[in-house]
Amino acid sequence: MNRAGGDFPTTPPSAVYGVHSVDPALRSRSIQVLARMYWKPIYKYVRLRWRKDPAEAEEITQEFFLRTIDKETFRGYEPRRARFRTFVRVCVDRLVVDLGRHGQAKKRGGGVKLLQLDFKLAEDELGEEASTLPDPEQVFEVEWVRNLLEVAVESLRAACQRQGKEVHFRVFELFHLKDESERPSYAEIAEQLGISVRDVNNRLTYARREFRAAVLDALRESTGSQEEMQEEARFVLGVNF
Repeated sequence: MNRAGGDFPTTPPSAVYGVHSVDPALRSRSIQVLARMYWKPIYKYVRLRWRKDPAEAEEITQEFFLRTIDKETFRGYEPRRARFRTFVRVCVDRLVVDLGRHGQAKKRGGGVKLLQLDFKLAEDELGEEASTLPDPEQVFEVEWVRNLLEVAVESLRAACQRQGKEVHFRVFELFHLKDESERPSYAEIAEQLGISVRDVNNRLTYARREFRAAVLDALRESTGSQEEMQEEARFVLGVNF
């Protein structure tokens, strides 16, 4: 995850379009990228908006991603008309209605295997969120941001491990991935890790820069245009281009 070349390095094509590629490897990777970004927002939205029980919501979530391959769902997406996440939510609504008319979901997807999705975790989280975020659309939006940031954190973790910069990630983790009330000072982090306060500052600066780049990469892969990616970056990070 080297950013020396600028804010917009060369990355794989958007999964929004890659999911319909004739290349099986790109198609499989793309559906997994989109599943990682959207499965929780979809599951929780279906549970709240359509009042489905956990088993039904799980089936609908799986079916949504498998249909994107068989029925080329995303070919109808036009970035000028709506954000991709809005388009996804509308497609979910249509799927629920369609399944209601035609019965149970079918096994599909051309052999593509989705990620191992932890629906129990999503259900446990939903129990807490439903009382504070009663609007299903709001739950979808909040969960989309959360998933995006989780993907970026894991990308940062992996990059730091590859580059032998585990301490950089640890500093980032200690300072940013704890509740604000539990956040340690630079001096406390330095003492815990056996480095100087200056080293804490330098490593945190590096990790923040790489994390921001990872967020942009994730957005680039899950949006339909450069303009949409920039709009979403402003929404999530407050970044102006």
